[in-house]
Amino acid sequence: MELLASILTSTLWVLLAFTILVLVHELGHFLTAKYFGMRVERFSIGFPPTILGRNYGRTEYALGALPLGGYVKISGMIDESLDTEHVDDEPEPWEFRAKPVWQRIIVISAGVVFNVILAVIIFGGVRWAETETYVPAENVEQVYVRDGSVAHQVGLRTGDQILAVNGESFERFDQMEPSALISSDTLTVTVMRDGTRKTLIGPSNIISRLSEASNNGRGFGLGFKPPLIGWVKEGSPADSIGLQVGDRVRSIGQDTVRFWMEMSTLLQEIGGKPVTVRWFRPDSLSSSGAGTSPATVVGKTDAGYVLEAKVAAEYNSELDRYLLGVKSAGASETTRQILYEKFGARTKTYGPAEALKAGLANTWQYARTIVVTLKRIATGRDSLTKSLGGPVMIAKVTSNAAAAGLSDYWKLIGALSVTLAIMNILPVPALDGGQLLFLLYEGVTRRRPSVRVRLVAQQIGMILLLGFMAFLIFNDILRL
Repeated sequence: MELLASILTSTLWVLLAFTILVLVHELGHFLTAKYFGMRVERFSIGFPPTILGRNYGRTEYALGALPLGGYVKISGMIDESLDTEHVDDEPEPWEFRAKPVWQRIIVISAGVVFNVILAVIIFGGVRWAETETYVPAENVEQVYVRDGSVAHQVGLRTGDQILAVNGESFERFDQMEPSALISSDTLTVTVMRDGTRKTLIGPSNIISRLSEASNNGRGFGLGFKPPLIGWVKEGSPADSIGLQVGDRVRSIGQDTVRFWMEMSTLLQEIGGKPVTVRWFRPDSLSSSGAGTSPATVVGKTDAGYVLEAKVAAEYNSELDRYLLGVKSAGASETTRQILYEKFGARTKTYGPAEALKAGLANTWQYARTIVVTLKRIATGRDSLTKSLGGPVMIAKVTSNAAAAGLSDYWKLIGALSVTLAIMNILPVPALDGGQLLFLLYEGVTRRRPSVRVRLVAQQIGMILLLGFMAFLIFNDILRL
């Protein structure tokens, strides 16, 4: 029953995201068409069969049973419906084809423009609504790099201090993320290593590697957080030996632990075998200092106690990882404050103007990343099957974002809105970009392409689009 509820909840979050994106996109076409006096015959969210439908004026508003899209049918326009009943008649004043070419260009482009505006509003709104507390990148003097990870393949090593990415310094350490890494055609990372400044050049197929690592749950392989316990799952191996929020792991077996990710890597290497874990507990967490049995006090300092216990990590089949049942610093207010004190956290609030500026910057960054990705795939530098995701992968990422919180969910919708805008403006028949190409041709030559040419182009475009969608879905299933 719990599993069913989880599936239904995830499905609803995914459908909500798709509905918002499609509604805003089609609303752009709808409002501009109405503004220029064009008759809109149908405004549908989802594809037939129709679940709900009602006529207001000369427009039918409908909700389709297939929620993976939507459309606005404008009188006198040859679109994906391939309706040609009107072509032999004289244009009526309210028809799309009767309007000046510049008005038609605006109507066709409006869906893309509205998606971009939505992204700016979402990114800006999140910044305005939240007070940001973050770790300054300049205060992170060392990072941990997991062997064999994408970060390791780039050339990063444990102990490096990261100074710049693609020639630009960055304010927040959490900006060291894939979207920043792949926003330039060639990835460069500048680091300070053993007192020497070095510039590292990433592999040519960096996007494929990042995508594959993300899909496999390995991520970039870079961390800086200390091994500070931020949350303990009840009944977990960590709970059984008495680990508490605020404890700091010092060693696992014979290996000293300096970073949270280092601790995670060691646990995977050890697997499910019992191993001795040693940790430090400050006096503020325990009046007696003695850990919960079977933990043993093995040392005492002025600040607290050192404890140890033997424990075996538990295998999680869903994540394919061995876990103690803990989360890192930041998962609780106590450890968040400790983390911020250690790295000198900064707090930032945004006024309306600053939030709007930040929203524009975020939208531009995502757009640039998508364009660079498409360019690298087109030139063969990155793999199509590894770099692009279809509906299944989008649903998976959307569900994960919803589980992480409303802020992450809305930011993902913003990113998807930018993606939808760019994919729709590509010069492919059956997409807005294909229609726009014909209109630009008409505007330059003063000649309208023949009905036959536009019909054949739409049919070819639809076949290509459906084939590509089928390919992406099949590819998504293989990557699960």
